[in-house]
Amino acid sequence: MWVIFFTTLINRSGTMVLPFLTIYLTTVRGRSVAEAGFVIAAYGFGSVVTSPVMGKLSDRIGALKLMKGSLILSGLIIILFSFVTNYYLMLVTVFVWSVIMEAFRPANLALISEVVGTGQRRTAFALNRLAINLGMSIGPVAGGFLSMVSFSLLFYVDAVTSILAGIYLSLTKLTSVIETVKKELSSEKNISLFKDKSFLFFLIGVVPANIVFFQHIGAMPVFVVEDLGYSTASFGLFAAVNTVLIIIAEVPLNDAMGKWKYRNSLALGAFLCSAGFGAMAFVQESVGLIITIIIWTVGEMIYFPVTAAYVSEIAPPERRGEYMGYFQLTFSAAFMSGPWLGTEIYQLFGPFNLWLIMFFIGMISALFMFFIKEKN
Repeated sequence: MWVIFFTTLINRSGTMVLPFLTIYLTTVRGRSVAEAGFVIAAYGFGSVVTSPVMGKLSDRIGALKLMKGSLILSGLIIILFSFVTNYYLMLVTVFVWSVIMEAFRPANLALISEVVGTGQRRTAFALNRLAINLGMSIGPVAGGFLSMVSFSLLFYVDAVTSILAGIYLSLTKLTSVIETVKKELSSEKNISLFKDKSFLFFLIGVVPANIVFFQHIGAMPVFVVEDLGYSTASFGLFAAVNTVLIIIAEVPLNDAMGKWKYRNSLALGAFLCSAGFGAMAFVQESVGLIITIIIWTVGEMIYFPVTAAYVSEIAPPERRGEYMGYFQLTFSAAFMSGPWLGTEIYQLFGPFNLWLIMFFIGMISALFMFFIKEKN
């Protein structure tokens, strides 16, 4: 598991280009803001179509091989993108980059499911999220300094870190561990994913809470700056409350809740996430804002590791990649629709109504979770 943790940390730390892609396209390549936004949309579209396909490919060739290929090829295509000047070629290159880059995610989740025992999966997925959050905290900061020196340097460092992560993964002895685990797996009859009603019910149920969660990059920044009157720097400090809590508490929290029933953990996580964002309707100053952030962060820390652990439990062992791929699709869909939906509601109905609506949307997930099927 520690091999996966450090690989994910290196990979996420190297995700430097994407946060600065709009700035790069407008300042270095001379593209309009709308054109730059369309390039970002091409990346998002690639992530949506990637998850199910790459999840199934993970089952066929092995999660470990797919992760290695994703890391190394991502590094190479980032270098290639730095030389692309034609706008339409940029769109194609970014789409391909997204397909390759995002292939890492379902394979990563499937690999954890393979090498970690049932009783430790919630903690393992929490540890994986810790690696992602640490990496995503380091990457943009490093990217900001590198971009001040040269955008070319930003691309090269990002590429090198991705390739190094792939090499690191290739040099480990994780393959033998996986082979041993696979030999111990009992053979299960394949069920068409689209006929697995329990899984489809779960996928539908997680989407509303995901939409609410992604308000932290959608309507929430606008609300904090425009309605509460704080600076963008202050918003960064408020957001840090979320990151610090995750680093300190997520792994021990999930370890302590390891024996809870899935439906109870998921319902509680969805409720807290919904309540945290919903309570922003009544926030007028910093203390109240921090309390709401703490509430939805605790919900996030419970909800997201347990959703991944639940999928790993109900998926047939030989098809975990495919199941994880469709599970990842729910996040990609929410990432594309959530911020847009939140900002539209904010603009049309104001922040008070926005946060109340988000509370009720999130509660749909909480209700769904009470009726998921527990695996015997």
